[in-house]
Amino acid sequence: MKKFVLSALFVILFLGTACNNVNEKSPKEEKPSSVELRNADGSYRLFVNDEPFFVEGAGLNNGDIALLAEHGANSIRAWSGSEEVLDEARENGLMVMMGLSVAKERHGFDYNDEKAVKEQFEKIKLRVLSMKDHPALLGWGIGNELNLSYTNLKVWDAVEEIAAFIHEVDGKHPVTTMLAGIGKREVDYIREHCPNIDFISIQLYGAIERLPELIRKAGYTGPYLITEWGTTGHWEVPVTAWNAPIENTSTEKARDFKHRYESIILADSTACMGSYVFLWGQKQERTPTWYGLFTEDGRVTETVDVMHYLWKETWPENRAPKIMDATLDNKTRYDNITLMPGETYDVSYDFIDPDGDSVEVRMELLKESTDLKEGGDREARPESLDMTVSGLTDSGASIVSPDEPGPYRLFIYGTDGHNHAATVNIPFLIQ
Repeated sequence: MKKFVLSALFVILFLGTACNNVNEKSPKEEKPSSVELRNADGSYRLFVNDEPFFVEGAGLNNGDIALLAEHGANSIRAWSGSEEVLDEARENGLMVMMGLSVAKERHGFDYNDEKAVKEQFEKIKLRVLSMKDHPALLGWGIGNELNLSYTNLKVWDAVEEIAAFIHEVDGKHPVTTMLAGIGKREVDYIREHCPNIDFISIQLYGAIERLPELIRKAGYTGPYLITEWGTTGHWEVPVTAWNAPIENTSTEKARDFKHRYESIILADSTACMGSYVFLWGQKQERTPTWYGLFTEDGRVTETVDVMHYLWKETWPENRAPKIMDATLDNKTRYDNITLMPGETYDVSYDFIDPDGDSVEVRMELLKESTDLKEGGDREARPESLDMTVSGLTDSGASIVSPDEPGPYRLFIYGTDGHNHAATVNIPFLIQ
């Protein structure tokens, strides 16, 4: 009798497991999500499967998708991606604004070259066809900042050809193009010549504070996404006497993130359909710490805490340290610090941890970056230099300045033992 009961139980368990396996469909087996742009009660919104969807996302290339979901985001923006990115997003409950890489005039592409334009179009068609039915697809972003340092308006004709093809083969996802800022020239041309662009996407940093004014001057009255925003750009900040841009601290960045999200992005409830903060990860652009919400070793900065709060309306259980101040030779980042070679100088800093965790301090010396690019193009990171540090405490230390004349930066990191960090760097000149 016992054998019969056990055998029956085994059959039930086996059949139950088999049924579950049948019901668990892979993303490729699921139906594509239906995404629509609607004007609902006077406000533009994206709707995913008939549900309103305000984009709360981040730009992400090779970043931690699962961690982004944990912090409360609902979408990622990929500059270019694959089905693997869509699959991972789906596994974590995120939608993807999928980028279609389009060649830029500033990189040497000629939009008068009909053969080259056609070849590009054929390649993009294949990418669209391979991903258009994925359930994690939110929409298509054609190109990135194609209006940056360009002259030939024919680029928008190429964008329109791609957009028209997408609408022909994919009736379930909207199409946009990402602009550097927003100007009347592009708005007028896209309005007249690009009927298959469903809405524009805008990318601004410090200038996001003036977004309502810029939209008004451009004459744009439709819906939009903000597909890049974040800290103040290196072209928007004060510079030293030797033209080195002065980077905000991680705490100053967090303050700006919160203010810009609440006062600009959420304030336009009529036309703004959400945003993607930049960058969920880390990159070298002027410095290794300027734009990433994480440090190079993957530590979370205060900007992640702020986005967690904005997306989830509650603070993380453990928060990143704050950096309140830092000086070199009793001077601030804004004091055009000039040092003598091979001399000893005092460094001071003031880290505060909201949870009372002890903060461990690390310093790094880099030469000022010389591989300077435009529009976020890949830059080479300066090598870390040897530096003599003495008397290191939680509030200060002494360093020996480099022997070789030139511009440098002293980076100071405060970490809390919970994979969080605060950052500040001080530019200085050796004469």
